[in-house]
Amino acid sequence: MKTILLIEDNELIRESTAEILELAGYRVLTAENGKLGVEQARATRPDLVICDIMMPVLDGYGVLQIFSQDPELAGLPFIFLTAKTERVDMRKGMELGADDYLTKPFEESELLSAVSGRLNRFRQLRADYDLQRGGLQEFLADARVVGNLEGLTVDRKLHVAPKKQTIYREGDEPTRLYFVQSGRVKTIKTTAAGKELITGIYGPGEFFGYMPLLEHTKHSDSAVAVDDSELVYIPKDDFTQLVLRNPEVSQQFIRLLAGRVSEREQQLVGMAYNSIRRRVADTLLRLHEQHAADASAFQLSRDDMAALVGTAPESLIRTLSEFKQDGLIELAGKDIRVLQPEKLRRAHW
Repeated sequence: MKTILLIEDNELIRESTAEILELAGYRVLTAENGKLGVEQARATRPDLVICDIMMPVLDGYGVLQIFSQDPELAGLPFIFLTAKTERVDMRKGMELGADDYLTKPFEESELLSAVSGRLNRFRQLRADYDLQRGGLQEFLADARVVGNLEGLTVDRKLHVAPKKQTIYREGDEPTRLYFVQSGRVKTIKTTAAGKELITGIYGPGEFFGYMPLLEHTKHSDSAVAVDDSELVYIPKDDFTQLVLRNPEVSQQFIRLLAGRVSEREQQLVGMAYNSIRRRVADTLLRLHEQHAADASAFQLSRDDMAALVGTAPESLIRTLSEFKQDGLIELAGKDIRVLQPEKLRRAHW
């Protein structure tokens, strides 16, 4: 939700304008004079400012000048709200850096059009998107505007994948990128001897299935739903736009993917060099962190966990029993609860 700071000394205009903006889905902060408006902006940086010109204490010109000299506020979209229509006043505001003017009285459509136009023109990709809380849709919407990606689909429906359903198979042609909205998905690699090795467990807020799209190869593993899951599909054409069409968009998109690539590299190094106790501890911590937002306990079959760790089920069960005796975890049927994550993380095995 975009935040708009409204600086207006007339109470009636301030309240009615704020109501229009709130009904349109914006979060609105208000201030009754320029001094309070500057303080409000420094406390909570808005996405756009609507400011009256003629106000007590500090007028609109003064507000804009302070903003332009403040590194944290400079460059914010700024719309002047004024009853004065003399050309000299408009020129002064534009010279100071105002982006638009609204002359009072104005129609609701004029206000909303000016706001949406400024926000779209000045939309930038944020440094961070919370993928577990709607960040994917926000990123796609911003990427479409910033990268001028008109063909990019923004509104995406959820696809339900029941527990144990195969999402794609080893050797399939890649047709899309997958994003986990809820639930969990495992990727499996089958060895020449027919043994299954779990190459990853993906939870809410994580992407999977992107390596063959980047490498232009077939899927080298299979993907199966561990739980009843909800997935978002990003078609191959959209993936290509996000990666290739605009440098700013591609850099941010690759950053969103890169965390998982780094984790997989660490996992493979750990499987090669760490002890069985260290590998089990690291796997428990990863699964615990995936479920920290919704529950402290998680479920994963012992066979799947053994495949994820890269050991025999018997060795996994023995190690879990040792952790339980040490008071680090709690086992209740298929449920596993990590009791002392910091001790697991700091321990040297």
